[in-house]
Amino acid sequence: MELQRIFYLLAVALGLGLLVGLQRERSETRLAGFRTFPIITVFGTVCAMLARDYGGWVIAAGFLALAAMVFSGNLARMKMGETDPGLTTEVSILLMFGVGAYLVNGLTPVAVAIGGGVAVLLYLKPQLHALAAKIGEADFKAIMQFVLITLVILPVLPNQTYGPYAVLNPHRLWLFVVFIVAISLAGYVAYKFFSRNAGAMISGVLGGLISSTATTVSYARRSHAIVNSENLAAFVILVASTILYCRVLVILAAIAPLSLSVVAPPLGAMLGALVVLCVGLWFKERHDPVQMPEQTNPTELKPAIVFGLLLAVVLLATAAGKAHFGEGGLYVVAALSGFTDVDAISLSTAQMIKDNRLDADTGWRLILLASLSNLIFKGLTVAVLGTRRLLARIAVLFAVVFAVGISLLVFWPRS
Repeated sequence: MELQRIFYLLAVALGLGLLVGLQRERSETRLAGFRTFPIITVFGTVCAMLARDYGGWVIAAGFLALAAMVFSGNLARMKMGETDPGLTTEVSILLMFGVGAYLVNGLTPVAVAIGGGVAVLLYLKPQLHALAAKIGEADFKAIMQFVLITLVILPVLPNQTYGPYAVLNPHRLWLFVVFIVAISLAGYVAYKFFSRNAGAMISGVLGGLISSTATTVSYARRSHAIVNSENLAAFVILVASTILYCRVLVILAAIAPLSLSVVAPPLGAMLGALVVLCVGLWFKERHDPVQMPEQTNPTELKPAIVFGLLLAVVLLATAAGKAHFGEGGLYVVAALSGFTDVDAISLSTAQMIKDNRLDADTGWRLILLASLSNLIFKGLTVAVLGTRRLLARIAVLFAVVFAVGISLLVFWPRS
C-alpha cells in the first residue's frame, strides 16, 4: 500500500472517530469520549492494514480485545453501583472499530456514511425517543403492515409475465402497489406530525398525498356539520386535487424518467393553473382555522390487494384497448379507470411508455384525461355529500380546471 494512501486512511479514521467521540463527550459518557473513539477507529484501520500481511485473525483478535476491554469497563462500573450502564456507547465502540477496519479494503464513502450516520443517531437521541413516544398502536400497526407489504410479500412474488398481452407481472404489480402505498404512508406520517390542527394549505397537501378522493369525501360531509365552512372546504379539496398532479409527475419520474421532457411541460402547465387557483383562494381563506378529519391507515392489506387487482385490470384493459381499438380504445379506458382512481392508469401508462409500447405524447394525454374524469367524480361526490353552497364553489373551480385541461388536450402540439 502506498504511503500516501496509508496516511489518507488513517486521517479519515481519525476524523470519523473524532466526530463520534465529540458527540459522546457532550453526552458525558464515562466509557469512551473525545479521545478514545478516534483511537478505537484508528486501531481498527491499523488492524486491517496488518491483516493484509498477517491474515484476518489480526482483525478478529483486535475486535475480541476491544470487546473484552468494554466488558471490563462495564464490570467496573457495575461494581461501583451503576446498575444500568446501557449499551449505546458499547455498540458504537465496536461499530467504529469495524468502520476503521472497513476503510482499508472497502469503499471510503460507505465508511464515511456509516461513521456520520452513527454520529447523527447518537445526537438525535432525544428526538428519536420523542418520536417513539408519539407513535401510537395504530401508527405502529401501519409501519408493520408496510413492512409486510414490502419486505414479506414483495420478495416472494414471481418476477415473470403471465396472461394475455404479456403485461401481468406479479412482482412488478406489487412493486407498483408498494410505491403508491409509500406515497400515501408519507402523507399519513406527516399528518401525524402536524396533528389534526393543521392549516388549510397543509390539510390540502396532506390530504392529496394520502388520497385526494377521500379528502373530497371528508370535507364534503363536514360542510353539513360545520356552518359556513364551504369556502374552506373548497380550498382544501382544490389543494388536494392539485397534489394529484404532483403524484403523477413523481410516478412518471420514477418509472419512465426519459419521458419527462415530453410529459412534464403539459402536466406542469396543468399543475401551474391549479396552483394559481390555490394561491388566489389561499389569500382569502388562510386565516380561517381548520381541523383535518381523522385519516385512515393507508397500509391496510385489503385495500392494497384491491388496488393491485384494479391495477391489473387497468393494465389488461389498456393493452387490450390498444390491440383491438387503437389509440381511441386507450382514451376510453383512461376516462373510465380515472373516474375513481388516477394512480392505476398513471402507473400502467408510465410502464407502457417505459416498455416503448406507447409514445410519451399520447401517455400524458391519457393521464390528463383520467384526471379530468376524476374531477367529474369528485364533483358528483360533492353534489351527493356536500351542501349546495359547497357544490356551487366546487363547480366554478372545477369548471376552470376542466377548461384548462381540455385546452391542453386540444391545442398542445404533439412533439
